[in-house]
Amino acid sequence: MTTGHIVKYNKLMRTLLAPLLLPFAVAAWVSACSASAQSPQAGPPEAGSPQAGPPEAGPLEPGPATTTNPAEPTDSVAAVPPATPATTVIATPTSTNPGPQSCPGEMKLVEGDYCTQVEQKCAVQWYAPQNKKKVCEQFVAPTRCTGSRVKKRFCIDTYAWPNQRGTRPEVMNTFYQAQVKCAALGKRMCTESEWTFACEGPEMKPFPHGYTRDPRKCNGDHKWDNPKMSRVAKRDPKELARLWRGVPSGSQPECVSDFGVHDLPANNDEVVSGESRKAKFSSVNTGGPWYSGVRNQCRPKIYSHEEGFYYYFLGFRCCAEPDGAASDPRTPKQIRNHWKFSRVERLAQFTVAKVKDKLEQKKTGTCACEPKQILCKTMCGTLLGPNAVDGGDSTRVPHRSRKKISK
Repeated sequence: MTTGHIVKYNKLMRTLLAPLLLPFAVAAWVSACSASAQSPQAGPPEAGSPQAGPPEAGPLEPGPATTTNPAEPTDSVAAVPPATPATTVIATPTSTNPGPQSCPGEMKLVEGDYCTQVEQKCAVQWYAPQNKKKVCEQFVAPTRCTGSRVKKRFCIDTYAWPNQRGTRPEVMNTFYQAQVKCAALGKRMCTESEWTFACEGPEMKPFPHGYTRDPRKCNGDHKWDNPKMSRVAKRDPKELARLWRGVPSGSQPECVSDFGVHDLPANNDEVVSGESRKAKFSSVNTGGPWYSGVRNQCRPKIYSHEEGFYYYFLGFRCCAEPDGAASDPRTPKQIRNHWKFSRVERLAQFTVAKVKDKLEQKKTGTCACEPKQILCKTMCGTLLGPNAVDGGDSTRVPHRSRKKISK
């Protein structure tokens, strides 16, 4: 990073932090901007700038970031003590579905042999300068497995949280907050390989619907709309509504994997649990958002965002053990480091009990919050302003290379 970049970085950080009162409210975004060439910026894209434009569904190597906590204007967070030996925290699924699938009714069973590495050859591609990445519009079938096969059997939510057909996916949760929400239902975060397998199916397809990218099947290719980051950091409902280009869960009948899981790539990006022992963070981003210039495939991942990162197109879904078995809500890394789940709750700034209470209120339509109660609105899923408009062709900008796609 050059001296000029450092000066711009410090000025941007002071600008974002000043209105929030809490010193760590937006450091996740700031660190992500400095670490990844794919991170979005508050200003317009600059010619030749590697930091201009929307995020890409890569890169594959982790980057530096800082540990943060989300902003809540009326709360403060005590320092988290070092990890201590823990008793395993186990949550029991809220319901089971006896029968062939052995998953709750709102989940799908994923079972089969997952390939750790694949070869996917691209036939039609173009270069996205805003991300310095190649976007493949059509792959050559079939995909070839070049790694090892790993047997998997697990349950995954049919839709992104709150896992309800016809409801918009919830965004702006940190990794820890997503963990607590899943734990409140007796579930856990999906691992990166589970999410990938649920998306690509047994054939290891690049997209859940096949080998050709289609932004109308899986919502994508919308133009960049220059988010005002200080307002995003404040969870400003008007700004979040202006930036929204997602579509309701289950409204894309062709964006469905062979396992029956909906809306996995494109639409909203999703956060999952990392599995590598060498990874710096438990948090991994997958799927890609609704913008043009991103790959929106099943395999690509981002490893450079830490657990405190949140964003206006970042959502999640939950997984669970099949056959009624209990699910440990901690990540593989947290289990190895002997975390107690109370530590996750402290970092999320709300508990499983509080989320359960809010979920009950949502069932009766009484999950209400004051305008400045950020944590309350995060639990209720009401951060998005009322004027949000779902994505459609009016803001879609498909690349001209799509004309080269063979039928």
